[in-house]
Amino acid sequence: MGKVIPATEENIKLGAKLLAEGKLVAFPTETVYGLGAVFCLERAVARIFEAKKRPFFDPLIVHVASKEKVSLLWREVPHEVEVLLSHFWPGPLTLVLPRKETVPDIVTAGLDTVAVRMPAHPVALKLIKYCGFPVAAPSANLFGHVSPTRAEDVKEDLGDEVDLILDGGVTSVGVESTILLFKEGDFYLLRPGGVAVELIEELLGRKIILRKGFAGPALAPGMLKTHYAPRVPLYIFEGAVEELGKVNLEGVFVLSPFPLSFFGDKVFVLSEKEDLREVAFRLFAALRELERRRAKKALAIPVPEAGLGRAIMDRLRKASRGVARVVDGKLVFVEKVR
Repeated sequence: MGKVIPATEENIKLGAKLLAEGKLVAFPTETVYGLGAVFCLERAVARIFEAKKRPFFDPLIVHVASKEKVSLLWREVPHEVEVLLSHFWPGPLTLVLPRKETVPDIVTAGLDTVAVRMPAHPVALKLIKYCGFPVAAPSANLFGHVSPTRAEDVKEDLGDEVDLILDGGVTSVGVESTILLFKEGDFYLLRPGGVAVELIEELLGRKIILRKGFAGPALAPGMLKTHYAPRVPLYIFEGAVEELGKVNLEGVFVLSPFPLSFFGDKVFVLSEKEDLREVAFRLFAALRELERRRAKKALAIPVPEAGLGRAIMDRLRKASRGVARVVDGKLVFVEKVR
């Protein structure tokens, strides 16, 4: 069907009924729109991979409507994890822990762990609660493409592959959740996201170990080198912004975290006040707008890698094809090694 309907109480209950019947339902979370199926219905979960054209080696996040439901998914909840759940759930934080045998291999890509989070969006929480089961849900877009922040984005990417799309308006955070792996008493950052690492470290009173040395299969979504990519070639600009005012930018659009006076209508200002929350909120929508405007190339001006800036730069690097620099008065594009 691929039908887009407003996320009224009646329609949320309809979505829950469809989920219980093994259908696919797209729904808003505070981060991006998700494409959901009941976690234990393996055929329904397989349809997620088919609809998104997602490789089966990329594990899914399972969403719950209450902390108590993690007992269906994790073998145990260590005290350190409970501290994070009490403080950051519901919210954009995903935890990866050893799974129970009730979680099908297709959800975890055969791994012994499962990623779980409790979203902070009333539509998502009601949908999962009314369904009665945890819901496996990656972002509701074609694999590798820009994540959807509006119901229209889901329809554009997936069309009739989705049985129902609940329209809850534009998502509020705009980038996906932070993902942490808890292993042998330590927390490892698998993906920066909507919760700043610094806030987690402050709560725990210790450092999060940045992702290094994880060879082999992806341990969580969003760990591939190329992801979130628009169909427009995107490059991260290296150098002083003033240099761009002196080169030919014909056909090139610029994504900027602050106002720029010398680009006219070819600049997408993501925040008038250089507010990283606003930059994150508008980032994916701007990448999709680049496609609609048929830009030949796009440049992204980087932000400091602290707080939410870490997640923003993670998305930009994975969405980009390389970097751009001004050399001898000309703009030079350097492709990254894939």
